[in-house]
Formats: sequence, structure tokens, C-alpha cells
Amino acid sequence: MSYKEKIDEMRSELRVLNRTIPGAMGGFGTLSKAVKENGPLSVKEKEYVALGMAVVMRCEPCINFHVEALMKAGATREELGDVLAMAIQMGGGPSVMYAGHALACWDELAA
Repeated sequence: MSYKEKIDEMRSELRVLNRTIPGAMGGFGTLSKAVKENGPLSVKEKEYVALGMAVVMRCEPCINFHVEALMKAGATREELGDVLAMAIQMGGGPSVMYAGHALACWDELAA
């Protein structure tokens, strides 16, 4: 399955989850919006933090969503690599594996 297909499938699952627990998901959406719209960091910088955490936490769907968001925020592949290096330093061997997923997702979506 391609990264694009994985992103689309996860979005489909999240739509079902939104219908099932609208209050909780609405609250999460409100929190996400407030975090992105406030504070001294840019959306791109915040997305880099989120991606680094997703790599270290080993959440492939999170990685895919944040890579996509970074592309929309004007990130570069070189910047992505720098963030992935930091995530690897913080997360060790398992982060190496998930950093590979993040870079492959970027390359597929950029093609």
C-alpha cells in the first residue's frame, strides 16, 4: 500500500471515529487548532516537533499526516532530514526504522 493510500485509509477511519465519538474528537480538533494558531513558533516548526515525536513514538499514521502537513507548510527535504536525524539521536534504533518511513513517505508524496 502506498503512503497516499495509507493516508486516505486513515482519514476514512478517522471520519468513522468522528461520527462515533463526536465530543471527544471535536475536543481534540479544538485543541489541535488552538495549538497551531497560537504561540511564537510557526506551523512548520510545530509540525517538525510533531514529526520528531511521531518518529520516536513509532506512530506511522502520525508520521504520514505530519509529513503531508510539512509539505503544505513549505518544508524542504533537507530540513526533514535534519529533524529525522534529531529524532534518531533521541529515539535510537527504533527511530531509525520509523525515520525511514518518514523519508519514504516524503519522497512518494513529492513525486
